[in-house]
Amino acid sequence: MMAGGSSATASSMAVLRALRIRKRMATLAAVYDADPAVRRPHDVIAPPGGRSTARIPRPGPKAQAKWLTGSVEHDPEYVIAAAFVQAQERPAARGPQHHRCWVVLVNGARHQLDLIRAEAKRRGVTIHIVLDLVHVIEKLRAASHCFHAPADPATEDWIAVQTARILRGCAQQAADEIRAEADHRKLAGDQRTAIDKACQYLANNAEFVHYDRALTAGWPIASGGVEGTARHLIADRLDITGSRWSVPGAEALLILRAVISNDDFPAYWRFHTAHEHHRVHESPDQDRYGLVS
Repeated sequence: MMAGGSSATASSMAVLRALRIRKRMATLAAVYDADPAVRRPHDVIAPPGGRSTARIPRPGPKAQAKWLTGSVEHDPEYVIAAAFVQAQERPAARGPQHHRCWVVLVNGARHQLDLIRAEAKRRGVTIHIVLDLVHVIEKLRAASHCFHAPADPATEDWIAVQTARILRGCAQQAADEIRAEADHRKLAGDQRTAIDKACQYLANNAEFVHYDRALTAGWPIASGGVEGTARHLIADRLDITGSRWSVPGAEALLILRAVISNDDFPAYWRFHTAHEHHRVHESPDQDRYGLVS
């Protein structure tokens, strides 16, 4: 089995200049192939007290034939559609039979999920949606501060225990126990806001947190690929200190960086120079031009 065509979408901030100085959201996508890599929860996160040296953690799936895209000018549905085109309609790059398992990593944004499902339905593609584990851990870390001081070593152990439980497929049980602990400590109001947010996040995404199935199938469960894309396409160039961009300028630079990253620049440059030559030297109307003083 090939866990190929796995796509992920995420958003990153780029500083742009239109009529006023403001920040504009960039939507990014990464499409890649990956051989399945079966793991267990403790391969993903260390148990309290750390791992023993008796067993080396098994690595996760490794991205191959990675393809990047993004836009600050177009809506998210444009970028999502482009990712599906790359995954489905490029047989030379992805294999002609399309006998692959499609895994889509998301951050839980409902609008994003609706767009992904609509595009998959339109194309007749069966997809498996997985909530990015990194976002789950971020919610758990915020909740842990309701129980422990940030510098308390018990904080990391608490996060590890809850994450391992969720990785075993017991997200609802983890949420129930977190709420029960908050009730036992008589936390109320602002004292438990982060706890309620974390538990509600798990409840809202209950169908996408079956990590036990994902680990058994060897799927990716974290969107490191698209986070790296955000850093490479956006942060390293567009988000440098003091930079200001028009929307068309930022879009052009983002596309150019994606073309280079995808190893498509030589083909693009041949296309560009051919069309420039045609535009400048072979225009059918050039004999109608006249000199003006």
